[in-house]
Amino acid sequence: MALTLAITGGTGFVGGHAIASALSRGHRVRALARRPQAEKPGLTWIAGSLTDAPALTRLVEGADAILHIAGVTNAPNRAGFEEGNILGTAFLRRAAGSRPLVHVSSLSAREPRLSTYGWSKLMGEQVARGSAGPVAVVRPPGVYGPGDREYLELMKTAKSGFIPYPRNSRTSMIYGPDLAQCLIGLSEEITGPARSAGRIYEVDDGAGGYTPQQVAAAIGTAIGRPVRALEVGPALLHMAAATDSAYARLKRAQPRLTQDRAAYMCHPDWSADSASLLALGIWQPETSLPQGMAATAAAYRAAGLLG
Repeated sequence: MALTLAITGGTGFVGGHAIASALSRGHRVRALARRPQAEKPGLTWIAGSLTDAPALTRLVEGADAILHIAGVTNAPNRAGFEEGNILGTAFLRRAAGSRPLVHVSSLSAREPRLSTYGWSKLMGEQVARGSAGPVAVVRPPGVYGPGDREYLELMKTAKSGFIPYPRNSRTSMIYGPDLAQCLIGLSEEITGPARSAGRIYEVDDGAGGYTPQQVAAAIGTAIGRPVRALEVGPALLHMAAATDSAYARLKRAQPRLTQDRAAYMCHPDWSADSASLLALGIWQPETSLPQGMAATAAAYRAAGLLG
């Protein structure tokens, strides 16, 4: 049955794939955007932000379910994370009323003491779970795929033959289009049987996690050259974060590697377990890490971004 889905974060990497997935499955989409966007059949853009109550009311009008993807992954201070991941969720929850809600969090919420980002994502989950209607929470790990900028930079670095990676770490991954299919599947499920309501789900590509060497090998195959993981310890990561932050201040820009992000990266185990999500029977990951990295590199090359 065709649904009307209200989506936040639709102009971002994951949100863009989610909109494409929803439309491909015959659903109608209402998506929030700060700036004008290209029109598509079945897609209605609603001008506004997460702290714009009238815009959120227009966004959810007539929606069968709400998919909340928008959030802040990098901010200069605690206030930035609070506004993007907690306050924005509170505004959306009020607008949602009793409508079903799928809230996209982060695996970092599992370890909130490690970073302000992780703490803010956990607080956002708690706000979302106070909604009047059924709520399911999804905690993705590292997400990559066509349209993602972080892995573009990593692949450019990998052309040197090395990529830096936290020492003795294990991390789960998921291909962006696969995550999108999962989120739309949950949005469909929560409007029907709603067995997912009240649950927090980890999600990954089914591998259960990768070592730095496995990630480096997949990237190397994708770009057509051998790549090794250059494993770095916490001290060096924090030093790199201090250097990047100082350089960003000179350029009046946001650093890519903050101390907060370095603290998150130093944690040795970011593996995910999708078993409870898979038990719902609504979704299966389709893309392995080598397949996903190859498709991502091909998309970068087609766009002229990766030589």
